Amino acid sequence: MGNLKEPVEIVVRHEGLVIGLSGAVERSVVGSSINCPELRLAGLFVNRFCAGLRFAGKVEKSAVSKNLEVPFSCPDYTISAESRGKEVKLNLSPASDKHDAACIVLRFGMSGSFKFTAEDDLPKHAHLRFYTKDFPRRVLSFVDPRRFGSWEFNGSWQPERGPCVMTEYEKFRENVLKNLSEKAFDKPICEALLNQKYFNGIGNYLRAEILYRLHIPPFTPAREVLEDVKHQNQNSDLSLSKKIKIKKENPDLLQLCHLVPLEVIDLGGKGYDPENSMDYAAFGKWLQCYFVSGMKTMKDSNGRTIWFKGDPGPLAPKGRKVKKPRKSINADSKPVKVEKTTSKRKARRESSTTVKQEQNEELDGKAGGETTAKRKRGVKVENVVKEEKTKNGQRAKRILIGKKTSPEPERVLSVRSARGSARKTPLKRGRATQPQTKDAATPKTKPQRLKSDSSRNSPKPRPRRIKPDTNSTPRNSPKVKTRAQRKSALRDAEGKS
Repeated sequence: MGNLKEPVEIVVRHEGLVIGLSGAVERSVVGSSINCPELRLAGLFVNRFCAGLRFAGKVEKSAVSKNLEVPFSCPDYTISAESRGKEVKLNLSPASDKHDAACIVLRFGMSGSFKFTAEDDLPKHAHLRFYTKDFPRRVLSFVDPRRFGSWEFNGSWQPERGPCVMTEYEKFRENVLKNLSEKAFDKPICEALLNQKYFNGIGNYLRAEILYRLHIPPFTPAREVLEDVKHQNQNSDLSLSKKIKIKKENPDLLQLCHLVPLEVIDLGGKGYDPENSMDYAAFGKWLQCYFVSGMKTMKDSNGRTIWFKGDPGPLAPKGRKVKKPRKSINADSKPVKVEKTTSKRKARRESSTTVKQEQNEELDGKAGGETTAKRKRGVKVENVVKEEKTKNGQRAKRILIGKKTSPEPERVLSVRSARGSARKTPLKRGRATQPQTKDAATPKTKPQRLKSDSSRNSPKPRPRRIKPDTNSTPRNSPKVKTRAQRKSALRDAEGKS
């Protein structure tokens, strides 16, 4: 352990819902997300990498964490770990008697993990840090990106939690069978298995695997299942050797609560860790029910998803449908990861760009090295204007395949002459509209205004006579000559001549 080239970590994650987080300490004993095998592996990780190392200085807490400060500082101390159910305890042992020993009890929440790295490679979400004494310094960090984890300085195991299903099997079995009259066992067996007061360490994927192996519907009454276990345990007619043989060949539910977590630990690696495909491969092969193709899913009364096969059981919540999984986890496929929206959009853009490039390259190969612009010009030349017959007569109908071969006829404009209006309005294309040809010798015809028959046969309007203003010049004035006077004056002038 003297030369640390790469960061080492153990991640214990599990999807699910954390219920009952109160302040900095998780007080609820129902359904926290991490299972006991992952916590057990976390303790083994600390004991392995911290063995023989000396730590010094103050235990640091990140500024963003809402947990309490750890008032521990020592120039020389060692770290060891132990686990119980869903809790891990770090024991801080000073090298001299001048400082008192201390401990820190950690609950991992949904995303807690331990990482052992160099000081320069400190993880981003390292909320609790222990520095080594030697240089260059290294750091044991408690990493929790979602900040659901908690710790308690000089704390103890939570009294609400029952004995551990792995390390305290006999006490665990006795605690369950002697309390079958409690209200907790009125619920379905799938919900009772998440009650940490009796099943300390059992989580979502463990309960699915245990019930699947025993062919027990998940919504069967818990007391009914456990009464059968108690009855088999009290059968005194069999000898001890036969009882042991039956237990090995046909283990009951409480035995599987002890054996199944041990199988996960024997797999090695990091247990349930979809982010690391190499460590997850063995775990994916081990799974028989949880997230396996063909299994059914249903949410219990706490909102947790249970995986099962066959009938759900008589206590299944009413109004909730049984669903089949869309995706399955197996050893051959890659682990399911949740991508961010930005990365999804980027992937879609890159895929569309790649498809377009492949299409253009394929067209370039078929065209014998022609460019995209040349191909487009070639397509425009081949386009035509088709005609179709309608009820009103034969008309040209343009079909937009590309650029038309002949120009479109210009719209005929007419000038309204009624009462001096100069507004121009386009006329609809009719029989009198002549399409313009492309021949340069043909003179352009001016648009003519069509006159109706009624306007052609109507008489010309007679001009209105303007009456003289009588107020300005009187009729009997000597200056004004009548028509008869003008004629007589003209005759007199002719006679004199």
